[in-house]
Amino acid sequence: MGPDRLRRDDRGAAVVEFTLVSILLVSLFLMIMQVGLVLHTRNVMVSAAQEGARFAANADRSAADGIARTQDALRESLGSDIVARTAVTQAPRTTTASGAPVVGIRVEGPLPFLFAAVGPLEITVEGHALDEGRP
Repeated sequence: MGPDRLRRDDRGAAVVEFTLVSILLVSLFLMIMQVGLVLHTRNVMVSAAQEGARFAANADRSAADGIARTQDALRESLGSDIVARTAVTQAPRTTTASGAPVVGIRVEGPLPFLFAAVGPLEITVEGHALDEGRP
Protein backbone atom coordinates (compact mmCIF):
# COMPACT_ATOMS: atom_id res chain seq x y z
CA MET A 1 0.00 0.00 0.00
CA GLY A 2 1.84 3.05 -1.24
CA PRO A 3 1.13 6.74 -0.65
CA ASP A 4 -0.89 6.97 -3.90
CA ARG A 5 -3.26 4.25 -2.70
CA LEU A 6 -3.95 6.12 0.57
CA ARG A 7 -4.67 9.41 -1.18
CA ARG A 8 -7.24 7.92 -3.57
CA ASP A 9 -9.11 5.88 -0.97
CA ASP A 10 -12.36 7.71 -0.10
CA ARG A 11 -14.10 5.01 1.86
CA GLY A 12 -16.12 6.53 4.69
CA ALA A 13 -16.43 9.93 3.00
CA ALA A 14 -20.18 9.44 2.52
CA VAL A 15 -20.68 9.00 6.27
CA VAL A 16 -18.77 12.19 7.03
CA GLU A 17 -20.66 14.13 4.35
CA PHE A 18 -24.00 12.80 5.60
CA THR A 19 -23.15 13.84 9.16
CA LEU A 20 -22.15 17.36 8.15
CA VAL A 21 -25.18 17.88 5.91
CA SER A 22 -27.61 16.43 8.46
CA ILE A 23 -26.31 18.79 11.16
CA LEU A 24 -27.01 21.73 8.87
CA LEU A 25 -30.45 20.45 7.89
CA VAL A 26 -31.52 19.77 11.49
CA SER A 27 -30.30 23.24 12.54
CA LEU A 28 -32.24 24.84 9.69
CA PHE A 29 -35.37 22.86 10.58
CA LEU A 30 -35.15 23.90 14.25
CA MET A 31 -34.69 27.57 13.29
CA ILE A 32 -37.77 27.42 11.08
CA MET A 33 -39.73 25.80 13.92
CA GLN A 34 -38.57 28.58 16.27
CA VAL A 35 -39.71 31.33 13.92
CA GLY A 36 -43.08 29.60 13.52
CA LEU A 37 -43.50 29.30 17.29
CA VAL A 38 -42.69 32.98 17.84
CA LEU A 39 -45.06 34.11 15.08
CA HIS A 40 -47.84 31.88 16.41
CA THR A 41 -47.43 33.29 19.92
CA ARG A 42 -47.42 36.87 18.64
CA ASN A 43 -50.52 36.32 16.52
CA VAL A 44 -52.39 34.71 19.41
CA MET A 45 -51.47 37.62 21.70
CA VAL A 46 -52.61 40.20 19.13
CA SER A 47 -55.87 38.35 18.56
CA ALA A 48 -56.57 38.04 22.29
CA ALA A 49 -55.83 41.74 22.87
CA GLN A 50 -58.16 42.74 20.02
CA GLU A 51 -60.91 40.47 21.32
CA GLY A 52 -60.55 41.87 24.82
CA ALA A 53 -60.62 45.47 23.54
CA ARG A 54 -63.76 44.81 21.49
CA PHE A 55 -65.40 43.20 24.51
CA ALA A 56 -64.44 46.12 26.79
CA ALA A 57 -65.74 48.61 24.23
CA ASN A 58 -69.31 47.32 24.51
CA ALA A 59 -71.78 49.70 26.17
CA ASP A 60 -72.32 47.58 29.28
CA ARG A 61 -68.71 46.41 29.84
CA SER A 62 -65.65 47.79 31.58
CA ALA A 63 -61.92 47.53 30.95
CA ALA A 64 -61.71 44.85 33.66
CA ASP A 65 -64.14 42.71 31.64
CA GLY A 66 -61.92 43.13 28.57
CA ILE A 67 -58.83 42.15 30.55
CA ALA A 68 -60.56 39.02 31.84
CA ARG A 69 -61.71 38.14 28.31
CA THR A 70 -58.15 38.59 27.01
CA GLN A 71 -56.73 36.33 29.72
CA ASP A 72 -59.33 33.66 28.94
CA ALA A 73 -58.47 33.79 25.21
CA LEU A 74 -54.75 33.52 26.00
CA ARG A 75 -55.33 30.62 28.39
CA GLU A 76 -57.32 28.71 25.75
CA SER A 77 -54.70 29.22 23.05
CA LEU A 78 -51.32 29.29 24.80
CA GLY A 79 -51.90 27.49 28.09
CA SER A 80 -51.91 28.49 31.74
CA ASP A 81 -48.13 28.45 32.20
CA ILE A 82 -47.56 31.24 29.68
CA VAL A 83 -50.58 33.23 30.90
CA ALA A 84 -49.15 33.12 34.44
CA ARG A 85 -46.08 34.98 33.12
CA THR A 86 -48.12 37.41 30.97
CA ALA A 87 -49.32 40.85 32.09
CA VAL A 88 -52.64 42.06 30.68
CA THR A 89 -53.44 45.71 31.39
CA GLN A 90 -55.55 48.52 30.05
CA ALA A 91 -53.69 50.64 27.52
CA PRO A 92 -53.80 54.42 28.00
CA ARG A 93 -57.09 55.84 26.77
CA THR A 94 -56.86 57.63 23.46
CA THR A 95 -59.21 59.18 20.95
CA THR A 96 -59.48 59.05 17.20
CA ALA A 97 -58.80 62.11 15.02
CA SER A 98 -62.53 62.94 15.20
CA GLY A 99 -62.56 62.71 19.01
CA ALA A 100 -64.18 59.27 19.46
CA PRO A 101 -62.90 57.46 22.57
CA VAL A 102 -60.83 54.30 22.06
CA VAL A 103 -60.42 51.39 24.48
CA GLY A 104 -57.12 49.55 24.47
CA ILE A 105 -55.81 46.33 26.00
CA ARG A 106 -52.05 45.74 26.33
CA VAL A 107 -50.51 42.27 26.57
CA GLU A 108 -46.89 41.86 27.68
CA GLY A 109 -45.46 38.39 27.86
CA PRO A 110 -42.55 36.06 27.15
CA LEU A 111 -41.73 34.54 23.80
CA PRO A 112 -41.31 30.77 23.97
CA PHE A 113 -37.99 29.43 22.73
CA LEU A 114 -36.83 25.96 21.78
CA PHE A 115 -33.26 26.88 22.66
CA ALA A 116 -32.48 28.08 26.17
CA ALA A 117 -29.34 29.78 24.88
CA VAL A 118 -31.42 32.46 23.13
CA GLY A 119 -32.56 33.86 26.47
CA PRO A 120 -35.81 35.35 27.64
CA LEU A 121 -37.35 37.91 25.32
CA GLU A 122 -40.61 39.77 25.91
CA ILE A 123 -43.22 40.97 23.45
CA THR A 124 -45.77 43.75 23.91
CA VAL A 125 -48.90 43.99 21.76
CA GLU A 126 -52.04 46.11 21.96
CA GLY A 127 -55.59 45.80 20.73
CA HIS A 128 -57.90 48.79 20.27
CA ALA A 129 -61.61 49.31 19.67
CA LEU A 130 -64.00 52.28 19.55
CA ASP A 131 -65.70 52.77 22.90
CA GLU A 132 -69.46 52.39 22.33
CA GLY A 133 -70.79 53.19 25.77
CA ARG A 134 -68.98 56.22 27.13
CA PRO A 135 -68.78 59.57 25.35
